[in-house]
Amino acid sequence: MSATPVHGTWEPVPAGRWEDAFLTGNGHHGALVHGDPDADRVIVTHHTLVRPDGDDEHRRPPALAARLPALQDRLLAGDRAAAEDFTDGRPLQWVRPFHPAFQLRLNRPSPDDKDAPYRRAVDFATGETTATRAGWTSRVFVSRADDVIVQHVTAPHLTLDLSLDPRLPGAPAGLGIGHGAVLTPEGALLTLRARYPGSDLAYTGVTLVAVTGGTTKLVPPGVLVEGAAEVLLLTRVHRHTGELDTVAVSRALRALLPVTPYAAPHPAPHSSPYSASYDDLLARHLAQHRTAYDRVTLDLAADPAERALPGSELLARPHGTALLERLFAAGRYHLLSASGLFPPRLTGLWTGDWNTAWSGAFTTNANLNLQTASAAAAALPEVTEAHAALVHRQLPHWRDNAREIFGTRGAVAPSHTDGESGHTYHFSREYPLHLWTAGADWLLRPLVDHDETYGTRDPRTTVALDEVALFYEDFLTRTDDAGHLVVVPSYSPENRPANAGWGTLNAAMDLSAARHALLTAADRRPEHADRLRALADRLPPHRINADGALAEWAWPGLTDTYDHRHLSHLYAVWPLDEINPYDTPDLAEAAHRALELRGAENDSAHGHLHHALVAARLGDGARVAHALGRVLDGDYFHASLMSAHYPHRDVYNADAAHGLPAVLIDMLVQSTPGRLVLLPALPDSCPQGELRGVRTRFGASLDLTWAPDGSASAVLRPHRGHRVELRTPSGAEPLDLVAGEDRVLSFRTR
Repeated sequence: MSATPVHGTWEPVPAGRWEDAFLTGNGHHGALVHGDPDADRVIVTHHTLVRPDGDDEHRRPPALAARLPALQDRLLAGDRAAAEDFTDGRPLQWVRPFHPAFQLRLNRPSPDDKDAPYRRAVDFATGETTATRAGWTSRVFVSRADDVIVQHVTAPHLTLDLSLDPRLPGAPAGLGIGHGAVLTPEGALLTLRARYPGSDLAYTGVTLVAVTGGTTKLVPPGVLVEGAAEVLLLTRVHRHTGELDTVAVSRALRALLPVTPYAAPHPAPHSSPYSASYDDLLARHLAQHRTAYDRVTLDLAADPAERALPGSELLARPHGTALLERLFAAGRYHLLSASGLFPPRLTGLWTGDWNTAWSGAFTTNANLNLQTASAAAAALPEVTEAHAALVHRQLPHWRDNAREIFGTRGAVAPSHTDGESGHTYHFSREYPLHLWTAGADWLLRPLVDHDETYGTRDPRTTVALDEVALFYEDFLTRTDDAGHLVVVPSYSPENRPANAGWGTLNAAMDLSAARHALLTAADRRPEHADRLRALADRLPPHRINADGALAEWAWPGLTDTYDHRHLSHLYAVWPLDEINPYDTPDLAEAAHRALELRGAENDSAHGHLHHALVAARLGDGARVAHALGRVLDGDYFHASLMSAHYPHRDVYNADAAHGLPAVLIDMLVQSTPGRLVLLPALPDSCPQGELRGVRTRFGASLDLTWAPDGSASAVLRPHRGHRVELRTPSGAEPLDLVAGEDRVLSFRTR
């Protein structure tokens, strides 16, 4: 194998746009670092920052349960437009939008080194962004250990004008801003309080400015540092009602600096007190961040010369394996960095604009699910823990959705959430997302995968599965002429039949989700297993349409709409294992035909990656490569290696960036509790490589190597004993694994 892939990216110029700023985060705080030596900007974000709008009265699920039986009667009687008016009349209401906090401004007066070589970089293994020019250096990271944004700036005779600036694109005119700046023995303390218009809610940023040497004086709204050797900044953001105790916040920041600065510039800056404090903070952070990042690596034997290129130049060579290596590494890095208090939003943890597309929400009918798809296999339990925190925090609201909309017990998840409310209130006639019942199963699937991977059974997941099963027990009461249960109303995000309204019957996704939820709950609760399995058995089978494709709606007479960005109807293939080439070959062939017929509609990045994931499960490496090519050729990635929703870097969005590692893993390794599939969909463009450290759902870690001559090998390290079916391009065989005993496998790639 060639030299180790570069675990980072770099650029030869500062970021001119916030979309190109390098990213760092700890799942709570985020930072977008421009790296400009003359006028640096660090945009600060926090997962809790969503803008209130004073409309809490309507942020409740619609009370429609009393009208549900009549709607079901009409749909079953053949009224294909019956669901068009099944609302409470409210207009489309977006969830509260995610927004940035402010930007740290660090201005230097006309230095003499403007023409000196410049480089900015981000190290994925450490989470540290750096920028250098001549004697000036800036380093920034967000600590997972101490939950603080840390920036360290050094330069000879450093002069900086420092301030906290709330002026970012889209900031509301009525935002109430209050600045504070005081000098303390430990350094200057800057505060910025922003109160939302018409609300008691506010957020406050606090930055401790610790300076070695020189002088520091107040220059409202910030401070001016002159002739210093180094400056260390520690920043936290708090969202709150009423007044924040900034004294306590500043005291907590000062406690992170157990040193006293020298009175004059130190001759060796990197042995100075605040350099040591920076290094100590970084070391504590690395114990968590690097440990997680280093678990999995992908080496595609790329050209070392290409690996050395800046990211923007690498993106201009979309067909090279060096780009795939770097995007895989960047995707895991950004996914980890965005996950903590919550999993990633549509923009991960970052934005530089208050007008965030689609509110920067957690969108659960594809986007969040695709972004977190690699968590179990890519050995990032931190991502699953963040995902679980969102689910379990909102479960009481899911119960409200089930009761108010459907009149049932149990739980129904919303399709959009701001992280605070789990109520379903974002819907309209054309997007009747309040009729979608499959969301809870899709959101719980990663938690089940995690338990299978690590051999655990989180009791909170069991409780949530029980709630979803309760919903289906109450909801699935209508039957067709053959005695099968009918999912009515039913909705396939975000599509509609060519000959019917948006709300209809027996969407393929709804059928698969109901079956999977009932059977998974039965597996967890043996005392209820017979009843739940019997209910699942009464659901109808999938339908194959006149084109030989798996129909998006299993109700006779409903015709498919193929040109659409969502692939909801193939939920049984991915992420579920209900349809696969080994156990259900006929249905797998129909699913493959449905994939062939699917259009790309508006070229949303999530549609292409979803297509690739389904193709990988169906063993179609050429189609995986084609779908990846649509993204890599489409100019979806910024210089930051964060992605966009549309081609030509239109609309900052994390779907492609976070989803791409899942595609690359699934084309190389797939697992279920009883099966391991190696190299199921290897594209011709990746003739050589090594994937190390991935986890399987039967409790083993795996290293996989393949070569251009067709030879391949794998090392399995099982953590528990198990018998699985091994499938490789060479064939199938049973494999007995013993906990603690490595198993070496050799096979051919074709």
